[in-house]
Amino acid sequence: MTDTTSGGAGTTRAAQSLSRSPDDGADHQQTGRGRTTIADSVVEKIAGMAAREVPGVHALGAGMSRTIGAVRDRVPGGRPSAGRGVKVEVGERQAAVDLDVVVEYGAPITEVAGDIRESVISAVERMTGLDVVEVNIAVADVHLPDEDDDEDGGRVS
Repeated sequence: MTDTTSGGAGTTRAAQSLSRSPDDGADHQQTGRGRTTIADSVVEKIAGMAAREVPGVHALGAGMSRTIGAVRDRVPGGRPSAGRGVKVEVGERQAAVDLDVVVEYGAPITEVAGDIRESVISAVERMTGLDVVEVNIAVADVHLPDEDDDEDGGRVS
């Protein structure tokens, strides 16, 4: 499991109590012909893509992770990480998501956060069948119109 207790938007008891124990009830991913498991990185990518699609989101990630990501993106063959700025805790049937977000200046932050939450929950639940118990959003920065985008590897076009 991914440790979401350090950094990010903060993890609550709901995320900390997620369990992968197969004995804690019916497993909707278990069938008579096998079992499906979903890696944390898969949920991170889905949540990251869903969050980036929301109007008013400039980038995901905070501080150093965006800087390192910008350098990594410029390396030949490198590509932007869909999971940058996203941390998840995935259990057998539930998931919790923490996001670090950079919002465009002028965008109503509480509305953007609500739209991110809805988009992430919808995408993760639709694509994985997991129940998203929480989406924690930390607004790490506001992107000003005159800021240089070269410092921002997570730029959304």
